[in-house]
Amino acid sequence: MRTSAPIGRQAMAFVLAGGRGSRLLELTDRRAKPAVYFGGKMRIIDFALSNALNSGIRRVGVATQYKAHSLIGHLTRGWNFFRAGSNETFDIMPASQRVSEDQWYAGTADAVFQNIDIIRDRAPKYMVILAGDHIYKMDYEIMLQQHADSGSDVTVGCLEVAREEASAFGVMHVDANDRIIDFVEKPADPPAMPGKPDKALASMGIYVFEMNFLFEQLERDAADPHSSRDFGKDIIPYLVKHGKAIAHHFSDSCVQAGDADAAYWRDVGTVDAYWEANIDLTDIVPDLDLFDKEWPIWTDGAVTPPAKFVHDEDLRRGMAVSSVVSGGCIISGAYVKRSMLSTGVRINSYCDVENAVILPYVEIGRSTRLRNVVIDRGVKIPGGLIVGEDATLDAGRFRRTEKGVCLITQTMIDKLK
Repeated sequence: MRTSAPIGRQAMAFVLAGGRGSRLLELTDRRAKPAVYFGGKMRIIDFALSNALNSGIRRVGVATQYKAHSLIGHLTRGWNFFRAGSNETFDIMPASQRVSEDQWYAGTADAVFQNIDIIRDRAPKYMVILAGDHIYKMDYEIMLQQHADSGSDVTVGCLEVAREEASAFGVMHVDANDRIIDFVEKPADPPAMPGKPDKALASMGIYVFEMNFLFEQLERDAADPHSSRDFGKDIIPYLVKHGKAIAHHFSDSCVQAGDADAAYWRDVGTVDAYWEANIDLTDIVPDLDLFDKEWPIWTDGAVTPPAKFVHDEDLRRGMAVSSVVSGGCIISGAYVKRSMLSTGVRINSYCDVENAVILPYVEIGRSTRLRNVVIDRGVKIPGGLIVGEDATLDAGRFRRTEKGVCLITQTMIDKLK
């Protein structure tokens, strides 16, 4: 039976945000994947953090490791509103050799293990372990309540995927009561779901434990010289075999746009996937609703002026169609279509920009034509540059993906001179 107080108030969310995300290529040269910009003004990690906050969780820890400066700066600026007097805490936990002088975080489980003393001081009853690098909206309160009601040792967040795509995930085989009877990491032949032969149940990297039980498992795992110190490779398979592991279906707790047909979850781990997920937000009714006041995505509230559109002449008219334009942008006599413009972008006269994902503070020179691009933060595009019309030329100058999207950084631009 549900207790009177929201169960989220008894929980702590621990966000694993130390991964590089190397498949995003140069986008993660200077920042970890969770710190990559998304949706105009947000970072990828804001989705997991906002889900926790909106679910009533007021104790949060974030473990960082790879190139964490950008991420830590964002967290310090945008997530500093928790109130200690109301039993709210927000802890940034960089890998800092707290266990030994030569040991950074060896894996996802080790990142939690090395911070046991801090977590114990926060005294939650439940721990919600989250990946910090996916785009989705989810009410963790529902998953927490399932865990409390089921009496399971661990509850694992699961997503239905096509069987032919499931080899990229940790895949669960469940019985009719959603008890996990097998867990296989990236199997060549994924087990099908009961009654759904074309679907497999993939792990979302979301786990719920009782705190004391989790600490027992982490200490046991740390003493095992053969362990890789990872939840997906070690902790979860052990509990599937020796304990009670229950699957939680994402469809039961996802927060969807009104007319969405399916639960929205994206791993924007490649340049193509990242570009596509951003461009999808320019649809009239996108599957991911960023305008939902009931489930807002919190982020750094940077102080910027409004977006501005100037000039109204033939061939020099500042306008954007089917686009998302963030604060501080200036569209000066340029035409923008189906594009995502982050904070502070300036596009100068006579430019034609379409299907572009442009990160903050990019400046695009006059008479530029851009199609199907991702432009990194702070890049200065020289006037007259044409991208997206000659595949061979593009591939020789920029990172061009299999789907024809060009990733452009300042280093690449500098080599054109």
